[in-house]
Amino acid sequence: MIECLFVGLGGFIGSVCRYLIGLIPVREEFFFPIKTFSINIIGAFIIGLISAFALKHPTSDPRLILLLKVGICGGFTTFSSFALESFDLIKGGHTFIAISYVILSILTGIGAVLAGEYIVNMNRIL
Repeated sequence: MIECLFVGLGGFIGSVCRYLIGLIPVREEFFFPIKTFSINIIGAFIIGLISAFALKHPTSDPRLILLLKVGICGGFTTFSSFALESFDLIKGGHTFIAISYVILSILTGIGAVLAGEYIVNMNRIL
């Protein structure tokens, strides 16, 4: 049951960070949801770092890994916002932007996870 507390604490931290980033004033002239995109890419990069670190250091505290991966990254990233914004773009007649957003989010997200793992595995940090 203590694991749930670690996930909950991490979720709180991640959600608050996401909320604070959402408060940053950004002009979205081209309708592209840059804040959600950035949050998801940052989260993907961080989870790549954490995953690679956990594999490289199997004696890491599993509760800490839960707090970081499931809690903070899970609370920080925003799949539901991503889905809603994609739908709203389509509904608003911005289909090309919606498709670009979906493709860029997926490809860049996967690239960010790979970059995080690469950095850890190349002994650059952690």
